[in-house]
Amino acid sequence: MSRESKITETFVELADTFVADFDVIDFLQQLTVRCCDILDVTSVAVLLAYPGPQLYSPAPCDPSPALSKVLDLALCEGPALDAYRAADIVAPGDLAHAPTTWRDFTTTAREAGYAYASAVPLRLREESIGSLLLLRATDSPLQTGDLMLAQAFADAATIGLLHARTLRDTETVNDQLHTALHSRIIIEQAKGFLAAQHNTSLDAAFHAMRSYARSERILLTSVAQHVIDTGSITELDAGSINEPPSRPRPPRRPAADAANE
Repeated sequence: MSRESKITETFVELADTFVADFDVIDFLQQLTVRCCDILDVTSVAVLLAYPGPQLYSPAPCDPSPALSKVLDLALCEGPALDAYRAADIVAPGDLAHAPTTWRDFTTTAREAGYAYASAVPLRLREESIGSLLLLRATDSPLQTGDLMLAQAFADAATIGLLHARTLRDTETVNDQLHTALHSRIIIEQAKGFLAAQHNTSLDAAFHAMRSYARSERILLTSVAQHVIDTGSITELDAGSINEPPSRPRPPRRPAADAANE
């Protein structure tokens, strides 16, 4: 699939929040997966301050131990926090010349192998609900086009989240957002278990859970919890856990059909 096709598909996915089975965790995870696939970055993470005033990180693309330490500090200092507070892009470039106010974040990020960090806000007009952290292993800055595309993805994601909250059961969406951090931990544990059990990659394990969640119209977190509790994905053969295809999104029934069930 061409890069242009991937970009188009991503915007369609980010607009697909009006279905009856909208899953916030799946939505945010897919945002990070798409950014890592399309943009010239090493790692991506979503940081949210919604609902509530404190930033938290519900969806990194690859939560390795090293990245987890970086994200812990990104909640308190660094480009993601600055982008959220200013509701503007923060792209200082090489971490060797990062602001002194980022001291702990910079040290930990460089120890983890990252040399460049930037962030774009998750915003709608002047309202900011979080940010998208972009990390690179090289010290050259992210190209302007990629940075603008990241901002466009973040804008689309923000509109999708706020519209989902407005048009659907507000308590349901808020509950999903409130439990996003805990859900991320469950998903990563389940990914690791499946990857080890079937000798496959973390991405393939995540794709298997995500595909099953969508085909059965249940929350991704519920599938992950079932994997942890039972050691398997219900009705999913071990042989089906293969490397994910280039098009990760399976067909979905129209929202109108889902709402009428």
